[in-house]
Amino acid sequence: MQFATESSHGRSLTPRIVVVGGGFAGLEVAKALGKAEIGVTIIDRHNHHLFQPLLYQVATAALSAPDIAEPIRKILGRYPSVQVLFGDVTEIGTEARILVLADGTTVPYDILVLATGSQPFYFGQESWARVCPGLKTIEDARTIRSRLLLSFEHAERTTDPVEQSRLMTIAIIGGGPTGVELAGSIAELSRHTLARDFRNIRPEKTRIILVEAGERLLAGFAPELSRYARLRLESLGVEVALGNRVEAIEAHQITVGGQVIPVALTLWAAGVAASPLVAQLGVGLDRGGRVKVESDLHVVGHPDVFALGDVALVLDGNGQPLTGLAQVAK
Repeated sequence: MQFATESSHGRSLTPRIVVVGGGFAGLEVAKALGKAEIGVTIIDRHNHHLFQPLLYQVATAALSAPDIAEPIRKILGRYPSVQVLFGDVTEIGTEARILVLADGTTVPYDILVLATGSQPFYFGQESWARVCPGLKTIEDARTIRSRLLLSFEHAERTTDPVEQSRLMTIAIIGGGPTGVELAGSIAELSRHTLARDFRNIRPEKTRIILVEAGERLLAGFAPELSRYARLRLESLGVEVALGNRVEAIEAHQITVGGQVIPVALTLWAAGVAASPLVAQLGVGLDRGGRVKVESDLHVVGHPDVFALGDVALVLDGNGQPLTGLAQVAK
């Protein structure tokens, strides 16, 4: 089956512009083209746009999933020249300028915009993914919330003080924005929201450990902000372990600096890699799987393919990669 990019009147739109990814970058492109009444098709494997910066609040029961998700069709519905296609792009045929979806549908393009985001990166330790979830999707947030709240329920029921201590120990690996947000939010959940809800345990005594291999939190921010974040977390009772690299992660324990720490739940916030789709372009990628782009964001060697957001390696005037923050992207 082939999907032809057409206008609402059945006329082929020229050039055929296809955006893959309905995150922040992809939506901005689709909106701008829609405002200019330029035809574009946007493809995403989810039918909703996710406000990822607030995922940690869903994971810690402060918000529900619908609070941070909105249908892509609703967001772009005001632009007649924009089409939304629900599908998972599995192949890029740069020679024929064709995208292949998981169900076999093919989508032709003249100009391709890749904005497929990132996924957790475990630095070659893929077995950790089974016991240490990352936080990139609503499903991730729901899994974390369920496991987090159940750990308190199981702690309430056990009569073994050692097991109770384990069930009230949460580890977060990675001191970037996600790790800091998770640590602070879990601390507030246990010390305030749940403080009076149990009889046999004291949730405010929950041990929360934030493990960071570097010498400071929030390495992409100014040093004074790193210091503020650390002091703020420590005032909430979070143990901040800087200069420590996690050595092993198992279902009920982690090993850090040679020390084995029994835990109820370990969360991964230590690294992300670009969506593997960009690897099909056949050009060199950096360690994080990002593809190098020119100043106008077209992929090196592919003037008809553009890469935005987490999949793009953009260098500054000194040849150093720009930090993957919203302010820089804007």
